[in-house]
Amino acid sequence: MKLPFKYIAILVIASLTGIFVYQSYWLYNMYITQKKQTDVTVVNAIKNADHIELFLRLDSISDAREKQRETEVSTDTSTGEVSFSTSFTNKSEAPVLTQKLKNDSIEIDTTRHLKQSEQEPDFGLGKDISSIEKMALSMQKGLHSTVDGVVGNVNIMKFDSILSDEFKKSNLKMLHYTQVADCVEDSIVFSLVPVGVDVTPMQKYTHYYDLEDNHAYIVYTEPVNKYVLKQMKGILLASFIIIVVLGFSFWYLIRTLLKQRTLEEMKTDFTNNITHELKTPIAVAYAATDAMLNFNLAEEKSKRDKYLHITQEQLQRLSGLVEQILSMSMENRETFCFKIEEVQVAPLINSLVEQHTLKADKKVEFDVDIRPQDIVVDIDRSHFSNIISNLIDNAVKYSSESAHVTIKACIKSNNLEIIVADKGIGISADRQKHIFDKFYRVPTGNLHNVKGYGLGLYYVKTMIEKMNGTITLHSEPGKGSTFTLIINQR
Repeated sequence: MKLPFKYIAILVIASLTGIFVYQSYWLYNMYITQKKQTDVTVVNAIKNADHIELFLRLDSISDAREKQRETEVSTDTSTGEVSFSTSFTNKSEAPVLTQKLKNDSIEIDTTRHLKQSEQEPDFGLGKDISSIEKMALSMQKGLHSTVDGVVGNVNIMKFDSILSDEFKKSNLKMLHYTQVADCVEDSIVFSLVPVGVDVTPMQKYTHYYDLEDNHAYIVYTEPVNKYVLKQMKGILLASFIIIVVLGFSFWYLIRTLLKQRTLEEMKTDFTNNITHELKTPIAVAYAATDAMLNFNLAEEKSKRDKYLHITQEQLQRLSGLVEQILSMSMENRETFCFKIEEVQVAPLINSLVEQHTLKADKKVEFDVDIRPQDIVVDIDRSHFSNIISNLIDNAVKYSSESAHVTIKACIKSNNLEIIVADKGIGISADRQKHIFDKFYRVPTGNLHNVKGYGLGLYYVKTMIEKMNGTITLHSEPGKGSTFTLIINQR
């Protein structure tokens, strides 16, 4: 059971659409995932840079005291000490963070109530990693508040340098600028944004680094969506190529199926037409012979000659049909070759004009213009004659009540140019692209007397191309058609 073509086309289109939708959905999910991951990576890089910068300042306190001890002259053998301790108490409803920073004779004890957003009531075994991270962040903020009060404000240059290293470790190749903001005054305390740089279209990350959220790092990066798309350009390009290849493959499949269906229809038409064409001369010759045998018509010389002439014409027609079909089967074989000889163009065309004038079943006028009259070309006489004969035959057949055919031949740039024009019914533009296809016949409307089997023009084009030539058509419905042949002469 053959599946109808429309169902095949629907199935192919649905498959391609499904693949495209799935690929788009997969790429979108990948984009969302990578975008979220990039955001998390940037945030973590900022936290890590803040942590490192904070402890570098703590180390600077210890280094400063060490140098001070080396330069001091004292009989006191006691040594300085820098220490930091943190503890949580949860005796009251609001958790309390207690921090101590001891530096020789300096001891600072800070006790701060955590904000409600930072409270973590449960520190038991059931605590998840996010809660632990929040606790660590609270401790870091508390340490910031203490260290900033002793050492001073953050070192934005150091922070930016550390942040760049963190980006490199995370394989983030992103441009970034850093600022320190006073959230109480709503002002920028320090800024590494170059003058004239507009950070409005950039991605903004804010990291509060003290317990009261009075101060924050502001980091501007290139838009994450553009960065992720840039990172995904390889897979996006590969996906696009795959979709294009699949689309082209499906298009080619549909096109091939359409051609196969059209070819099947044309073969069916060809079989019907050629059967009719072959039966006609056989039937006529059989009837003429039967008349002479069974009705004693052979005894009358005039009638006998008439019927023999009819039989001869029909057999010649039958022979021509068979010869043309054989030519079409031979032209694709590797052993096919032309028999090249010198051919005078004018006598050959004039002979064809006489033949078509005699056999035409309508009034025909020929206008022949060959310049110069002594044109001689090296060509296969038989195929060249068939080419011109086919064009003349079409010009006569596809004219209405009478035919007016113009034939011109000349030499241009060492090439033979032949024009065969008529004033017949013409060919519409949408039919012209198929006119040279095998088995194709142009619908003739009300002209039901036009016979043929769709091989004439295909034969003409095939032979012309094998002769290293070209054929073009210019036609308008109701005004006629003009075929132009150009045959290269070596």
